[in-house]
Amino acid sequence: MASAEKTPMGRPRGFDADEALERAMLVFWEQGYEGASLTDLTGAMGITRTSMYAAFGNKEELFRKAMRRYAEGPAAYTVQALEEPTARQVATTFLTGSVRTTTRPGFPAGCLAVQGALAAGDLGRPARDTLAFWREEARSRLRDRFQRAVDEGDLPPEADTGLLARYLMTVANGIAVQAAGGAGHDELQQVADAALENWPPGNRPPA
Repeated sequence: MASAEKTPMGRPRGFDADEALERAMLVFWEQGYEGASLTDLTGAMGITRTSMYAAFGNKEELFRKAMRRYAEGPAAYTVQALEEPTARQVATTFLTGSVRTTTRPGFPAGCLAVQGALAAGDLGRPARDTLAFWREEARSRLRDRFQRAVDEGDLPPEADTGLLARYLMTVANGIAVQAAGGAGHDELQQVADAALENWPPGNRPPA
């Protein structure tokens, strides 16, 4: 979204909306939904509250846009994993991507989807609902991909595709929590590798 985009009155906003959203995403990533105040957000974005409301809506709408940007950027490893030719490669790419994103130098530790959900009060309900939907969608897509693997003979017929999807999501969320607590890339990659040791053996070579 370029800075030349017009306001309803036909005047340029005078700021780069794409860059502002990137900065808002980083604030939510580091502080969570409730922890990120409007002052924190507008300060990082370099705009006034009036400009924020005009360009992005209220805090809840801004969070949804930031979450979408996160899913299409730092967390794009989920989509990449689903395109892998075998179930084991799906799982490997997914967990490796989780480790890489949650320990990436120059970015907040942990995962926006986990940090953003750390909201205790009613004010945090919009974030919890948004993230619950996002996690369920990711789990569902993994389950469907593993069902395809069963249908193609890549996973054994008795494989519980729903359990495999939830297993990966649980391990990835645990990796994110550990990363936020200071665990480094190498030790978390060891966790991911250990989790994959129990993965069902494939029944056919990669295409």
